[in-house]
Amino acid sequence: MIGFLLEHVVKDSKQNSSIPHTLYFPLLDGIISGWNLRLLHSRSPEYNLVLDFLNPSGPMMKLVYKLQAEEYKYEVPVNYLPGPIKACIQQGVLPDCPLFHNKLQFPLSGLLTLNFNPFEFYMFNLAYCLLTPKTYPPGHHGNTADTAYFVLVDTYLKYFLPSEGNVPPSPFSDSRGSVTAPRSSGMSLSGYGVHSSSLLKHHIFHQPTVNADPAAQEIWRTETLLQMFVEVWLHHYSLEMYQKLQSPQVKEPFSPTEEHVLVVRLLVKHLHAFSNSLKPEQLSASGSAHSHTHPSPLEEFKRVVVQRFVQQKLYLFLQHCFGHWPLDASFRAILETWLSFIQPWRYTGEKATAPPDQNRTVPEKWEAFVQENLLVYTKLFQVFLNRAVRTDLVNAKNALMIFRVAKVFSQPNLPEMIQKGEQLFLEPEHVLHHRQPRGYLSPSQGGSYLSPRQRTVTDTVFKVKSHVYSIEGQDCQYKQMFGTELRAAVMKLIQQIAQARQTAKRISDHSSEIAANNSFMSWFGLGTQDQNHTFNGTEAEESGECLKKTHDLLDKALEFLCQIFKLNQGQLTQLISNMGSSEDDANGRQLPDCVQGQSGLILTDLGRMQIINGLRRFDIQYQGDPELQPIRSYENAALVRLFYRISTAINERFGPRMNVLCSRSDFLGRMGRHYLTNPETFTRLRHSPVTQRTMERPRHPRISLRPLASYRTLLILLLLYMIGALLSFGPVSSTLLIISGAFLYGLFMTLFGDKIKTH
Repeated sequence: MIGFLLEHVVKDSKQNSSIPHTLYFPLLDGIISGWNLRLLHSRSPEYNLVLDFLNPSGPMMKLVYKLQAEEYKYEVPVNYLPGPIKACIQQGVLPDCPLFHNKLQFPLSGLLTLNFNPFEFYMFNLAYCLLTPKTYPPGHHGNTADTAYFVLVDTYLKYFLPSEGNVPPSPFSDSRGSVTAPRSSGMSLSGYGVHSSSLLKHHIFHQPTVNADPAAQEIWRTETLLQMFVEVWLHHYSLEMYQKLQSPQVKEPFSPTEEHVLVVRLLVKHLHAFSNSLKPEQLSASGSAHSHTHPSPLEEFKRVVVQRFVQQKLYLFLQHCFGHWPLDASFRAILETWLSFIQPWRYTGEKATAPPDQNRTVPEKWEAFVQENLLVYTKLFQVFLNRAVRTDLVNAKNALMIFRVAKVFSQPNLPEMIQKGEQLFLEPEHVLHHRQPRGYLSPSQGGSYLSPRQRTVTDTVFKVKSHVYSIEGQDCQYKQMFGTELRAAVMKLIQQIAQARQTAKRISDHSSEIAANNSFMSWFGLGTQDQNHTFNGTEAEESGECLKKTHDLLDKALEFLCQIFKLNQGQLTQLISNMGSSEDDANGRQLPDCVQGQSGLILTDLGRMQIINGLRRFDIQYQGDPELQPIRSYENAALVRLFYRISTAINERFGPRMNVLCSRSDFLGRMGRHYLTNPETFTRLRHSPVTQRTMERPRHPRISLRPLASYRTLLILLLLYMIGALLSFGPVSSTLLIISGAFLYGLFMTLFGDKIKTH
């Protein structure tokens, strides 16, 4: 809130000595950062003070109610509204939301503004605070759920969306008229699927007048808070923009942050709990046209709040996030928001009867919710499939997301409800043409949620078609979730899951072998020395237990997908077994799919997918001078440097002679090449993503004494000298025997090495 409100707070509050005079929300222009509620954590000394001050029944809200009774007005420039609302007003059309009706002002400066009452102005600033850029101070750590802003929003939602009882009344008299959301006359659709026909649009110069409904005054604050939160947080994508954003060339107009998504999920959970708190007898009374008991405004509001309030805007918000969010683990926030909305039965207050490892059966009473939100289940599931096949499923966090979605959609009764909803939508069109227009008022028509009740729609087919066509348009091509095309996409995902399972198992087994070998003796170099041979597609933290967890999650995900789509378990087992037999060590060392270019190997799209999922990998090797490799942990640094100087001196002096020796084709030349060159270098380079110039780089013969600096070599030499001492050999005799043994080994490999490699 601006400084003017703060002056009133300081005058009215008895505790002005304990409240800093610089506390206010950030100004809309961003010049002043304000309270920094999104950076204030529970460990901060001002945390409890700020929460008490901004509590729904605290000093700030008391001031807001007092100013509300005195009919103060505050201007907000239209430029600060979300894009679709601002564009609508600038085009001379009233926004769909009644919150902005009868508030437009046309000053001489030409800058359109909205006149908000104190409560609306306060809630707008509270909601807009989430959209302002956040600059983290140095050393800042903490999660979103621990911030003062998140806790404050949670407190306001609990206070104004009560699951039990009513919203506490305002402490100040409002006899001169609370400003409620304008009530426009009801309008009937001439047919389903009409979102915002031009006949239903109102020019901004013909704003509807306020129609104060005394019966609705008790919940005007609840309605205002929810409208403000939904419009500011969710209404960033219009239907027209949604259609344009299907093209990847269109730049996204607004990119929510992970914190933004988490707050939206909090709103969704509170909306479900608020709506589900309606008692069964109240629900039946409000839905019956012949009932003599009239539901209260709060009960009526609970009945319609989710469908008419947040459904369409949340769907567009999630659809945009599904299509534009990065392919990383931060997508979990989007995923859980979606899963929270499609599972309203989780927020009924009832205790779960099923064991934790089993799914709860979805009650039949939720069939209408599933059908009236069909696109949120089917279309978003299809978009999720497109994301899933492009992610690294060996990663435990990505595997967990696949598992979560599969588990939710496999809940008993839910697939059948979705399938029935699709069947209702696909009913022939001629069935509806003979029916009279229904009084189904969608949120886009701007009517109040508490206006005189229209005739309820009893035709479920009409409801499902109205929901789909109002978002996708009359000419949409609907793809069935249980159709042939999507079933093929699911089978593709199942194949990738099976491949990722094999990869995770192979990496886990490899890691276990390394862990078993890396014992105390590895300090001496007896453990794994090959630092280049690491599995691609996995990070340091993705090993051992994490990979076992990944394997288990993918196993469960496969099981749940089979339950959802009624897949044949025998065929699935055969598919996995065939894939498992082909995923042996030999195939694990195959190169990714690539083509030979002028400068070397070039990855294809299939090869990129194989690398992402860890199915295949390049044999990454050190391509520089072997003598200049970084000193390993199993090497003595001083000896490495000493032997490098000695080797360099020998190679510089006798290099030409070694070249002549290795160029000979007789037995001595072969033996020289065995000791002075590495014949496996070229073979390894062929299996690495190197350029043609690197492969053709000449490898000159030379002596390398670096192996003698290895702790393993030193330990072996020490053991050989000890054995020689036990056999009464002196140091010189033992040295000659060791050199003789090395010479005989080289002679043997020169004579029979090629045959051994062939076998």
